[in-house]
Amino acid sequence: MADLPIAAVVRIAKKSGAERVGSDAAASLLAEAERYIAELTKESNKLAMHAGRKTIKEEDVYLAAKSV
Repeated sequence: MADLPIAAVVRIAKKSGAERVGSDAAASLLAEAERYIAELTKESNKLAMHAGRKTIKEEDVYLAAKSV
């Protein structure tokens, strides 16, 4: 089961220029968004731990986004 609401993903797709989004496309977008967020979080956590912190900071996310 997805953690993100599918309606939010469809809304983002429409704001990004999609006129219509099919249900299969919305499900794929949702799965890929969650996969990307999970990978970004893992990389951000590695950076925070390397800095001797348990808390992920904004700078960790920005640095991780460059490598993901």
